[in-house]
Amino acid sequence: RFSTDSFTTHMQLFDAAFYLPDDILTKVDRASMAVSLEARGPLLDHRIAEFAFALPMHYKMRHGSSKWLLKQTLERHVPKSLFERPKQGFGVPLESWLKGPLHDWAAYLLDPKKLKNNGIQDPQPITHRFHDMIKNNRNWSYSLWGVLMYQAWCEKYKFST
Repeated sequence: RFSTDSFTTHMQLFDAAFYLPDDILTKVDRASMAVSLEARGPLLDHRIAEFAFALPMHYKMRHGSSKWLLKQTLERHVPKSLFERPKQGFGVPLESWLKGPLHDWAAYLLDPKKLKNNGIQDPQPITHRFHDMIKNNRNWSYSLWGVLMYQAWCEKYKFST
């Protein structure tokens, strides 16, 4: 049994009941199934989850640091540099793709004539960003990606204005 008398415990229960199944696990399932990969969250075994929820809070958090007991256990087996670091998202390396393997595709879709054909009245800011990214190492990849997706859609469905 575990106590639900603290705000932190309530938030942990909420995450377990909604955030994990409705967000994180769904994304992992979709991404892994899309490439026929079997993926499992290593700490989701019901016995581990029950044990973790039953722990007193001082084993979970200490000195403003979460996952205290897990980190103490890991420290015996894994270099600290692997788990004592800031969280990282799952960023897509768009800039390196657009400068490398997707460069020709992007240059083709961002051609000013092609942009105008698809309803973009002033393609100059878009082409300027693309060239600025390639030549001056400015990262405009995320703002260009939406335009590229629109252009690819137009190309696929033979759309033009």
